[in-house]
Amino acid sequence: MKYVIGIDLGTSAVKLILINQTGTIVEEVSKSYPLIHEKSGYSEQEPEQWVEKTREGLAELVNKFNGNVTDIEGISYSGQMHGLVLLDESHSVLRNAILWNDVRTTAQCKQIYDVVGKERLLDITKNPALEGFTLPKILWVKENEPELFAKASVFLLPKDYLRYRMTGKIHSEYSDAAGTLLLNVGEKKWSTEICQLFELNEELCPPLVESHECVGTLTDEFAHQTGLSPETKVFAGGADNACGAIGAGILTEGTTLCSVGTSGVVLSYEERNDRDFAGKVHYFNHGKENAFYTMGVTLAAGYSLSWFKEVFAEHESFEQLLDGIDEVPVGANGLLFTPYLAGERTPHADPTIRASFIGMEGAHTKKDFARAVLEGITFSLHESIEIFRESGKVIEQITSIGGGAKNETWLQIQADIFNAKVVKLQSEQGPGIGAAILAAYGAGWSSTLQEIADLFVQQANVYEPIAENVEKYKELFSLYQDVYKQTKELNEGLSKFRR
Repeated sequence: MKYVIGIDLGTSAVKLILINQTGTIVEEVSKSYPLIHEKSGYSEQEPEQWVEKTREGLAELVNKFNGNVTDIEGISYSGQMHGLVLLDESHSVLRNAILWNDVRTTAQCKQIYDVVGKERLLDITKNPALEGFTLPKILWVKENEPELFAKASVFLLPKDYLRYRMTGKIHSEYSDAAGTLLLNVGEKKWSTEICQLFELNEELCPPLVESHECVGTLTDEFAHQTGLSPETKVFAGGADNACGAIGAGILTEGTTLCSVGTSGVVLSYEERNDRDFAGKVHYFNHGKENAFYTMGVTLAAGYSLSWFKEVFAEHESFEQLLDGIDEVPVGANGLLFTPYLAGERTPHADPTIRASFIGMEGAHTKKDFARAVLEGITFSLHESIEIFRESGKVIEQITSIGGGAKNETWLQIQADIFNAKVVKLQSEQGPGIGAAILAAYGAGWSSTLQEIADLFVQQANVYEPIAENVEKYKELFSLYQDVYKQTKELNEGLSKFRR
């Protein structure tokens, strides 16, 4: 029996899965690491933590494995997008990584629009200038830490840095590069025009490869530290959302994914590189060669639920917190939540907006609040689905993965709000499965990515929308959309009082 390893480098933890040729997960390990929040709006991580925890996790995985390590044919990656890792000429890290959920770069986003122009930026990168993307972070470091930036020889995205430390080879790939605002997404090459406009040496951008491409093998040192064979092939991998799409079988036109992690995404497959969403949603290269996907983002999806638990139910498990929410009626007894804890991305590219509970009264219980949080997260995700539908896309079935697929009541809420069938998969390790599928494809287990995905991705249950609930949620969704408009000015006023 042959095996591959999928490494999912997330915001709060690295998850590793060992999977065999039948698509069965044989072993899995997770290792967490901290976020660094020095100021309001700042979010950083120490790249060495990714390496250390991955090394520990792989050693544990190998220790649990009963087979021969030479039967582990390949490793590939899924990674948190947009994060900036700057390396000097000796490829040492120059500063902490600035992460996707860091929003310090509003001025740099304005600068990008002023210099490139909104329309030209969309022509080249297919995406608007948002605080989470990589180019604004590069410009922030260039402006605020010029002596440090002068030492930079190359930038890497988080999983690409981890892969460099495991192989000694510097690369990026198209699905992650698409989230930098430096890639010409349609032409699949770094944009010389954008680099020149900001006086960036194009050599700052790493060489590009396909997601399934073999970029080397493990270094002797890393193999020795983990117990893996130094002959283990290493494949480029993809952005977490691209791998989540592969791991959920989103590989043909019309297929759509809803994924709830720290952030939440709604993602739909695209065969073409020339559709026009006017920057309302993201438009990225897929992990599948010569394919694309469009994507809307809720910045604080799972984070909204974990925040609520930490603040109001610290000693309860998520299961305890959500127990009984099926008994709370649609609309949480007149309580509405907007999940803007970290600003918002789709459809409001707004770093200043903050979350609200609307309609609180003395009769509300913790269960009402918990249900309102789930409904609010789902309303935010639904805004992306509405944008896709308005563009003419037909969305009748949505695959749900991540935190949103772990609770049956939440899955039914999704079906009712989205007004679509919602599919739960047998495995909820979407991005990790996607990484493993890329490794299996790269290792030659099948001639197509689709064949491997068909083997690895299995449905567990389907949730049908309930007509009565669909109508109630349409009315509530309209109210939800009003909250942003009516709290925007209030939040701008409150912003000066934040830490």
